[in-house]
Amino acid sequence: MTSAARTEPSGTEPSGAVRDPLRDAEQLRDADRLRDLVEAMDVLRSPGGCPWDAEQTHESLVRYLLEETYELVETIETGDRAGLREELGDVLFQVVFHARIAAEDPDDPFTLDDVAADLVAKLHRRHPHVFGDDEYVDAAHLTTRWDQIKQQEKARASVLDGIPLDQGALSRAQKVVTRARRAGLPDGGAAEAPGPVGLTSEEVGAELLAVVRRAQAADVDAEGALRAALRTLESEIRDVERHAGP
Repeated sequence: MTSAARTEPSGTEPSGAVRDPLRDAEQLRDADRLRDLVEAMDVLRSPGGCPWDAEQTHESLVRYLLEETYELVETIETGDRAGLREELGDVLFQVVFHARIAAEDPDDPFTLDDVAADLVAKLHRRHPHVFGDDEYVDAAHLTTRWDQIKQQEKARASVLDGIPLDQGALSRAQKVVTRARRAGLPDGGAAEAPGPVGLTSEEVGAELLAVVRRAQAADVDAEGALRAALRTLESEIRDVERHAGP
């Protein structure tokens, strides 16, 4: 599909489409609500607004962003529909809050509009099968192309680049193993006995809890032990990448 088929001027519809006045009105109302949110944030940060909001920084808000994200995840996992709506709003507020602080930076300011513009451009770059001339083959091909595009964009020297060091050891391990497997690199499983096929999430959770209990009984920090194992695996992956060359 070509980009011309998907990037029509604002206010127009693809060929053959019929405009829906109700949908257009809903989109305008949505835009108004987002403007209301940005204006409310401006009031909170401005003189005469909220002293607590006015003194916050990107750094001081990190803990709240993490908390709101975990609360959002919980509503998804528990099927709490009303909670999902509320927590999505709380996460959105964090995005607007950070963008408002960024707009005040004297050296390198940017706004929420800049954030949205960058995101739209990235979505176009990373979906060439939708907005460009690439053809969709299958999910595996799509994932490979996604990784290639990201690596080109960020000029990464390793498949491990970009994985946050502060990420929890378990979620970081999942990311490292996933990227290694996609790239055909060692994932640390060669020395392991083959595990059972078709594990359920409940069974995996039970196994992880059993490992934590064994670690506790042995007075071993499970998180630290996993981080150490990850460092060994990451070193092996980077060694293979270096010897493979460009």
